Amino acid sequence: MAIKQIALWVIDVDRRLITIKAFSKKKVLHPSEIARESSRSIQNISRALHEMEEKGIVRGIDKKNTWKKYLLTDKGGKVLDEVRKILER
Repeated sequence: MAIKQIALWVIDVDRRLITIKAFSKKKVLHPSEIARESSRSIQNISRALHEMEEKGIVRGIDKKNTWKKYLLTDKGGKVLDEVRKILER
């Protein structure tokens, strides 16, 4: 799937858009941080992170820890840039 198609997939669902935008401010995030800042439930944000992890946009770190944190991948950085371009139009 091309970066532009993935960016459109992210934009299509609000929870994914909120989640990827959160990585503009910080490189490593916990679902609760994004949930708190966006007034969304942790479950809602965790679902978005899981969906994005399946697409290779983010990856989980601290997998031994129950409360894992997430990092934007290189591919995710390109998707974030494309999302910004699309939204600027």
